[in-house]
Amino acid sequence: MSVGDELDKLDAALEKIRHRTPARLFVGRSGAAYLTRTQMELRHGQAAAADAVRAEFDLKAHLGRSLVEDLGLFEVQTAATSKEEYIRNPSLGRRFSQSARNEILRRCPPAADLQIAIGDGLSVAALAAQVPALLPNLMNLAKAKGWTLGQTFFVRYCRVGILNDIGDLLRPRVVVLLIGERPGLATDESLSAYLAFRPHAGQTDSDRNVISNIHRRGVSPESAAPRITNLAAKLMRNERSGSAVKDELPPELSALP
Repeated sequence: MSVGDELDKLDAALEKIRHRTPARLFVGRSGAAYLTRTQMELRHGQAAAADAVRAEFDLKAHLGRSLVEDLGLFEVQTAATSKEEYIRNPSLGRRFSQSARNEILRRCPPAADLQIAIGDGLSVAALAAQVPALLPNLMNLAKAKGWTLGQTFFVRYCRVGILNDIGDLLRPRVVVLLIGERPGLATDESLSAYLAFRPHAGQTDSDRNVISNIHRRGVSPESAAPRITNLAAKLMRNERSGSAVKDELPPELSALP
C-alpha cells in the first residue's frame, strides 16, 4: 500500500471520529496557535453559550403558541426579580415568590402521580430546541401508564432546588423538572430532566436523579421520554429517589446498537 493510500485511510478514520463527537479533535494548528477556522468556531461557541444564559424566555415564542394553549401552560417566577439577580444569587432560584405559590396552588391539582415543570435554568436555547418534542411525548407515555398528571407550568429564573418547593406545595409522588443545562462550547441546546420522589424542604442533589445531555448530538428527545418515564416508575416502585436508584434504559432503547 502506498503512502498516499495510508494517508487516505488515516483521513477517513479521523473523519469518522470527528463525526461521532462534537469535541474539537485533530483540528490542526498554525505554529503554536489554532487555525483561524478553529479560533472562529471557539468564539462562536462561547458567544452562543453567553447568549443562552443571558437570554430571557418567552413561553409562546419559544415553545409555540399551540403547545402552550393546548396544554394550558402558565408561567410563575422564583424569588429572583431579574436575570442578573438570578445569576449572582443562585439561592433565589430555588424558592418561589409568594405570588408564584398562590398561582400554583390555584391552578395545579395536588397529589398527582407525576408533576412536570419546565425551568429556564442556564439555557433558554435548550428549552426552545428540546421541550416542544419532548413534553407531549413524555405526557402521553405517562398517561399510557395510567398515572395522574399535574398541570405543567414554566418557572422563570429556575434552579434545580425548586423541586423541593414544588413538592411542598403540591405533594406529588414524582416531580420531573425539565431545565436548561449550563452551555458549553459543544452545544448551547442541552437539556436535563431532574426527578425526585416526594421532594420536600431539605433535600439535596443526592436525593435526586437526572437524565442529562438531551439534545440532537446526545440523548434525543424521542429517547429521553421513555427513559424519564421508566425512571419515574422505578422511583415510585422503590418509594425513593437519589444516588441509590440507578437509571436503566427501557428494553426498546437498550437493544439499540
